[in-house]
Amino acid sequence: MDLSSLNIRRNGKELKFCKRYQEYYMNERTNDLPCVGYKKLKQILEKCKRDHPQSQSHHCSVCDETFFPSLRGEMSAIVGYFNERAQKLLQLHLSSGFRKYFIWFKSNIQGHHLAMIEEGKELVTYAMINAIAMRKILKKYDKIHYSKQGQAFRSQAQSMHIDIFQSPWLRELIAFHINLTESSNETKDLPRLVEDCSVTFEGGRPSLKFLLFDSVKLEIDLTCSICLDPVFSVVSLTCGHIFCNVCACSASSVAIVDELKAANPKAKCPLCREEGVFRGAVHLHELNNLLSRRCPDYWKERLQAEKEERDRQAKVLESKLKERLAREHWETTCRAFRNI
Repeated sequence: MDLSSLNIRRNGKELKFCKRYQEYYMNERTNDLPCVGYKKLKQILEKCKRDHPQSQSHHCSVCDETFFPSLRGEMSAIVGYFNERAQKLLQLHLSSGFRKYFIWFKSNIQGHHLAMIEEGKELVTYAMINAIAMRKILKKYDKIHYSKQGQAFRSQAQSMHIDIFQSPWLRELIAFHINLTESSNETKDLPRLVEDCSVTFEGGRPSLKFLLFDSVKLEIDLTCSICLDPVFSVVSLTCGHIFCNVCACSASSVAIVDELKAANPKAKCPLCREEGVFRGAVHLHELNNLLSRRCPDYWKERLQAEKEERDRQAKVLESKLKERLAREHWETTCRAFRNI
């Protein structure tokens, strides 16, 4: 199902979101996918409103014991499914040779551009309709309970990494779409993954902008908050924040040659201060390719600077290794003399 099919109108009036949501999941390609139980959660709230009309305080034990746990489980399943499928699609696009044919064999995605765009389009639609469903049901919760618990849950969802907008694979899909449409000879025949997407530079600061259905506008700043330059060799930490790979290594006190998998589990994100976000970092290859084409001179300078830094760190490590080996040899020799 494509994005345009979600803008259903009847008698000149747009259907309510709940109806549109139900119709989306009635499609044979989507009816067995993880989803926000929008209708079920709405019924929980309506029942709470009927049964306790005079007790709509900030907290409702009956509602909270069913509403939030259910939504939390649903969002976790949605993000997991979306990330897995998006990752497979992007691996197919970036792979080559035997590996590409192996991935084709294991998936239902065909290798040509049109099929990959259609797959990406379905994934973005799936992600956005569930993200909107979550936001709408949380607004309804706050309205019924005269509270801000729904807004608070959105913040909790981010800390639990179950907010779809945090997913690095959503960013990669948008960059993938721009890369593919700009490089393909079939550009005119390719469907639109999203309504409008572009990389813009305002005051030297790049950002990825895209417009989704229901007028959802997203803008992702592509400036590294550590070096304050456009992100280079982009990595996304598990908290969702993106940095240059070199900057992330420096922030986690690891050498570039060791990569972020060697980071201390207690190392914190420089922005949100969440612990344990470096080891699961993801390299955003599509976004990296996009920025390298848009900033060729800057990219060339950073490539040279990173090479020099890698060489410097390699020499330091080599020197430390030689010192350690010399020390171990000296200690072994001394022990041998003492035992004579």
